[in-house]
Amino acid sequence: MIAETVCSAVAAAGLGIAAVTAYRKRFLAAARIAAYSLVPIGLVMTGVVEWVADSAFSVTAWAGFGVLGASWLLFASTRAVERRRGGGTREERKAAKGGQREAVAPAASAPSLGQGARPAAKPANRPRTQSAADDFSDIEAILKKHGI
Repeated sequence: MIAETVCSAVAAAGLGIAAVTAYRKRFLAAARIAAYSLVPIGLVMTGVVEWVADSAFSVTAWAGFGVLGASWLLFASTRAVERRRGGGTREERKAAKGGQREAVAPAASAPSLGQGARPAAKPANRPRTQSAADDFSDIEAILKKHGI
């Protein structure tokens, strides 16, 4: 009975604030305030407030929440133990872990997803007879040709 009275008072106050807001020519805000203030009255009229009040003060409802919490705790703890254990014995886990390929090669010389069907391309082994100065001489010749 008290909850219905409080909800009615909140709705009346909200509608009063909406009327003042509409008087100030802020109709969109007034409509929004009126919509929010009608929610408590709607909840009272549908019986939701009575249901919430009855279940909040019911020992059976709180016992049900306790049972739900215990069930969630059991699910969470068994899942954590299952993840931690990983299944099988320690030797089986080590064997399974050793059989997996690493995602990134340590030296990054080959692609991490594997070579596939085509053979690895071998780099051309050309003799390094030119020095670093000879490499830049080609670039210098091109720059001189263009007047740079």
